[in-house]
Amino acid sequence: MGFLESLGRWRRGWSGARASSDDRSVYGNFWFEPTGIRTRAGLRVSAASALTLPTVFACVRVLAESFSVMPFVLYRIGQRREKVPGHWLQRLFCRAPNRFQTPFEWRLMLMGHLALRGNAFCQIETNSRGEIAELLPLHPDRMQVEVLDDGNYRYRYTNQAGRQVFYARSEIWHLRGLSSDGYVGLSPIEVAREAIGEGLAMQSYSARFFANDARPGGWVEFPGSFADSAARNTFRESWQQAYGGQNLRKVAVLEKGMKYHELALNNSDAQFIEARGYKVPEICRIFRVPPHKVADLSRATFSNIESQSIEFWTDTMLPWAECWESSIERFLLGEDTDLEVEFDMRRLMRGDSASRTAYYQGGIQSGWLTRNEAREAEGYDPLDGLDEPLMPLNMVEESKAEELESATESAPSRPPSEESLRLQAILEAGARRLARRASGALAKRPGTEVFDDGFAELMAEALGMDAGLARQTCAELAHAAGIRPLTEEQIAQALMVGATYTLSPEGGPHEG
Repeated sequence: MGFLESLGRWRRGWSGARASSDDRSVYGNFWFEPTGIRTRAGLRVSAASALTLPTVFACVRVLAESFSVMPFVLYRIGQRREKVPGHWLQRLFCRAPNRFQTPFEWRLMLMGHLALRGNAFCQIETNSRGEIAELLPLHPDRMQVEVLDDGNYRYRYTNQAGRQVFYARSEIWHLRGLSSDGYVGLSPIEVAREAIGEGLAMQSYSARFFANDARPGGWVEFPGSFADSAARNTFRESWQQAYGGQNLRKVAVLEKGMKYHELALNNSDAQFIEARGYKVPEICRIFRVPPHKVADLSRATFSNIESQSIEFWTDTMLPWAECWESSIERFLLGEDTDLEVEFDMRRLMRGDSASRTAYYQGGIQSGWLTRNEAREAEGYDPLDGLDEPLMPLNMVEESKAEELESATESAPSRPPSEESLRLQAILEAGARRLARRASGALAKRPGTEVFDDGFAELMAEALGMDAGLARQTCAELAHAAGIRPLTEEQIAQALMVGATYTLSPEGGPHEG
């Protein structure tokens, strides 16, 4: 197919009013779209007519738009996955899939075809190096898959000029949804045509109902009789012309003893609009779209919307992403490749700021998430030195953990120095003096008042302790004294526990 013919096809088929399904010219899609199957509700349902139902259009748009905003990432598989910039596939999906469309428009169109018709087709155009240069979308309603005698198949496409063009399997990239034969995907509209036809019938009835001013018709009582059926039809037509349509609520003029009787609005008519609301979740069920995504909040509790939004990505969009990814790797990259594609939806599944903070903190502290990965997930640029995981225990870098461990094991144990032994004796003597004083005070007045702030200040001064640590030790002694009597030895041991944190002259913790 030449460039001019391809350009003319695009101009006529995708960029003007002639692309409308109502265009019955030789360039329109009307003569090529399926007529649809008549349902029990009396309407023919096709992909084009189903889109006139707001819930169907909303579901298709939600699926197409949600998929189109997912970032496309190309990885090289090895010991570690590495991003591959500058690849021709990266250019197709992120810069220009063809000469006419942006990546968003192209993915939006193909995902709409998949969601509505179960199939999406693209013509593969290659360059002189054998790389795919363009992916030109083809309308699914104009495409037919023909199975050959040897089990292989080819594609027969009817272009805008009405001519049939045959394509080999290697010339078409075919995305298919759920399929019953492996060749063509099932159209959700055809499978669920009865439910959609019922919704269209209810919508049509509602439109006629409101066209009559949301009031039922009535009947005219005529005491005599008309001359013949032609006179009766003439009267009925003149009545509808005078008092129907835009002439509703005009004053009627009756003659010859005529009386107008208005029919009352029964309960079934009054509840009809409410019944239409029950079709929304049923159609959402066909496309696996949560009702709140199509603005149906009738059953929403607003307590689990965030969880439902995440479930939409994991249960609805993840299978579609896998459908695209497996097809790209199989038919565009080929079997002999070490590349892997991914539609990244992690940013779209993020919760609120508190949930994200807890998630990142847990991942970094557990060692399975780096600090730069957390920054990239939040849209920040990476920083130098934050690419290595942290050890969970002491939060040192993994490369230094073994060095610190070996250095600790190989370091010889030193005997306590003379200064440490002298400091140990001084602390023990001071602790025992304070213990005797506290024990004597408890004997005179049992209770927890002995270990007050004054005793904490005395202990901090005598043992050289930190004031906060002294108050904490007093609080523990007061709590223990309130439970059971304390001996002098028990008080001395408790004071020595606090005294062991006193800094030695070398600047480290006391070795005793």
